[in-house]
Amino acid sequence: MKTDVVVIGAGASGLMCAATAGYRGRSVLVLEHTKKIGRKILMSGGGRCNFTNLHNTNANFVSNNPHFCKSALSRYRVSDFIELVERHGVEYHEKTLGQLFCNDSSKEILQVLLTECDWAGVDIKTEAQVATIEKKGDRFLITSSIGKIEAESVVIATGGLSIPNGGATSFAYDIAKQYGLTVLPTTAALVPVTLQKELLEVLKPLAGVSHPVEVSVGETTFRESMLFTHRGLSGPAILQISSYWTPNAYLEINFFPDEDLYAWLKAQREERPKSDISTVFAQRMSRRMAQILCELFDFSGPLAEHSNEQLATIANAFTCWQVKPSGTEGYRTAEVTLGGISTDEISQKTMEAKTVEGLYFIGECLDVTGHLGGHNFQWAWASGFVAGQAV
Repeated sequence: MKTDVVVIGAGASGLMCAATAGYRGRSVLVLEHTKKIGRKILMSGGGRCNFTNLHNTNANFVSNNPHFCKSALSRYRVSDFIELVERHGVEYHEKTLGQLFCNDSSKEILQVLLTECDWAGVDIKTEAQVATIEKKGDRFLITSSIGKIEAESVVIATGGLSIPNGGATSFAYDIAKQYGLTVLPTTAALVPVTLQKELLEVLKPLAGVSHPVEVSVGETTFRESMLFTHRGLSGPAILQISSYWTPNAYLEINFFPDEDLYAWLKAQREERPKSDISTVFAQRMSRRMAQILCELFDFSGPLAEHSNEQLATIANAFTCWQVKPSGTEGYRTAEVTLGGISTDEISQKTMEAKTVEGLYFIGECLDVTGHLGGHNFQWAWASGFVAGQAV
């Protein structure tokens, strides 16, 4: 088989790239090694796909080169993808912090991409495993389970290592290394953290309970909900900070951001001196949570029995709780992969490898990792688009 472009991976970035190239008159073949196309799209947002974020900027990404993503994000903006979904009649709504979700199902976003690929004349093959990619002069020879394919350009859009049961593999990194590109260390990101057995035993009754918090690592802070789980901590705030957490580091958790908790406790002591500390905190969080945390911090007894110094200690415990995770849940539940192919070796304007003409890398496999809330999808659309314009 001969074609102009082979896109390996039928996910968000791959389908966007394929449709964009097809509309330019290029013959495009997409190879997907699983039976199912766009599995991450379908899983996203609890089945409603958080397909972009109104507040998307390069500041919403973690990368060794924070400026790399600027070019693609400026050439394919949030408004461009919104226009696309509106043109296809997809109804959507905004949740917190600029997150856009489908009103109905994530299947609608996948169908938009498949329809665009169909209109652009793209050929998509599933259960098509690629064995080798060889550069022969100015063309590539691809050996696959559906036969040998010759192409001018090859786009690697196979993602990272997150959610291996969804088909994730190290394919992109293996090809990058084959052609001498640097692959930075990878780790699971946007992932729940696990806790030491002793602490987990104390917190076990809180599994399923959530509370708005501010969580920090060093100078990085996120303010959203935190969820207690059977393994540790999750929820948007924890998923966000996980991209910045490193082994042996502490998380600092504030259950009452933007509040002078010490002043509030003194006021409560005046108003209800006989009330137990856990009873007072049960006004501001679930009773179970107030009881467990007070037991954990070893606070008990009526407020009247506590001095100002003791109230300050209590306030500090609830606003600066130092937690040392034992690790994370890993790639099994991670939404994305942190690290990957070094952007120093990729053209920010085209996504082409600087040292291998005709070889492109897009999406999650690159060292560009977005915050939670639709930013990773916007990177998929943008990187796929600019590669599609170049192949």
